[in-house]
Amino acid sequence: MPDARDATPYDALLLLSFGGPEGPDDVVPFLENVTRGRGIPKERLKEVGQHYFLFGGVSPINDQNRALLDALRKDFADHGVDLPVYWGNRNWAPYLTDTLREMVRDGRRRILVLATSAYASYSGCRQYRENLADALAALESEGLELPRIDKLRHYFNHPGFLEPMIDGVIRSLEELPEEVRDGAHIAFSTHSIPTAAADTSGPVEDHGDGGAYVKQHLDVAKLIAEAVRERTGVDHPWQLVYQSRSGAPHIPWLEPDICDHLQERHAAGVPAVVIAPIGFVSDHMEVLYDLDTEAEAKAEELGLPMRRSATVGTDPRFAAAIRELVVERAAVERGQETTPCALGSLGASHHLCPVGCCPARAPRPAAAGADSTYA
Repeated sequence: MPDARDATPYDALLLLSFGGPEGPDDVVPFLENVTRGRGIPKERLKEVGQHYFLFGGVSPINDQNRALLDALRKDFADHGVDLPVYWGNRNWAPYLTDTLREMVRDGRRRILVLATSAYASYSGCRQYRENLADALAALESEGLELPRIDKLRHYFNHPGFLEPMIDGVIRSLEELPEEVRDGAHIAFSTHSIPTAAADTSGPVEDHGDGGAYVKQHLDVAKLIAEAVRERTGVDHPWQLVYQSRSGAPHIPWLEPDICDHLQERHAAGVPAVVIAPIGFVSDHMEVLYDLDTEAEAKAEELGLPMRRSATVGTDPRFAAAIRELVVERAAVERGQETTPCALGSLGASHHLCPVGCCPARAPRPAAAGADSTYA
């Protein structure tokens, strides 16, 4: 059996996330980073950024990542895992390239990456791998010795990710008025993406209608719904829904939208709804605005009792799951046999993204995969 404390050959873990503005003056520059290359005028970005301005121009994601860093460091220390944890972002400080440069200068040569996205998709996996390749290319141009980088497998069906969400749904049901509780519908919500990106998500064998992205979310929703039924004795109807669409109107994206879904469920006579944001690791802006602001306003307009369950955030079970994934991947790298921990029908995800997994529209170099530009 692998040693539950042994992270060798890795000498660091990198928490890799999206990033977000930390003040009003940051909003437009942040959105320029997010939309770079699309030619979107600054005035349009100011309009898009209004939901950030409603919250003082501050996205909660950075503070949430700081809290997750603390939780991971504490869990590692408490369980004897000697592995420093760093943090870098795609679109805002601390920028990924700066963090990787710091890690190299600190002597880190085998780096394991935790992305704050649990599912397979271009934007949730492949794009982060492209960001890593871009950062490595920048360090190479500076003459720095490049580290080897691997990425943790997708953790959507790890018990440490699922159990906090199950508890959150049950708590939200308990918060509903008793007379509507048993008839409540559960809307499992995640980020909408273009249907073309969904259809090509995951390994090539998973490509098709919705790809791995939809399959993985449906499996998680089913697991949570079944656990809620087992623990409460009530079989609640449920559906996978989407939020945060941002693309051009003529491009098909995954549907139904959460607000349209609330309207439809209300018209069908559903007495109450619990929204479970299973596609998100923490309560960042898209949860606070799209669910706690827009969806809540829609529910109030309809007179539909609604509760929104919590994301996993810094739940100790999630921190423990990351530690287990680190030790598991380290054992694989050492050539030891492991028993990956995963629930549901899909099993544990791949450790190494295969060729053709979540492809980009135009081929770009990527790290931490079978098609890696950097070993």
